[in-house]
Amino acid sequence: MVKTTTQNIEISVEVFYMAENSLPNDNHYFFVYFITIENKSSFSVKLLSRHWDIFDSTGDKREVDGDGVVGETPVLEPGQKFQYNSGCNLMSDMGYMKGHYTMLRLMDDTSFNVQIPTFDLIVPSKLN
Repeated sequence: MVKTTTQNIEISVEVFYMAENSLPNDNHYFFVYFITIENKSSFSVKLLSRHWDIFDSTGDKREVDGDGVVGETPVLEPGQKFQYNSGCNLMSDMGYMKGHYTMLRLMDDTSFNVQIPTFDLIVPSKLN
């Protein structure tokens, strides 16, 4: 698991390779990631959008932008957590993702970016 904190918003990421959803002979590797967003600040925040940079060891780079996460734009009160999972496919057995969320501080309508830590997407057999 990797974690990072920006302006007292902690992001934790855990990644799993999904062999049953992958087809290595067809250059298709599927990973699922679980993210926890924890509001450790003293103010309420709303997650507005996400930005992802996805890197594949083939040299391919993709960018993904969108509103919210998994169809939601959650509001987190101080001390609250929001958890979700999603997936990513690669054309090789190694890569990584990084990005940020744009959050809104509700007390003054100020938006700010919260970094998502860089996390590796690696087929476990490559780690031996």
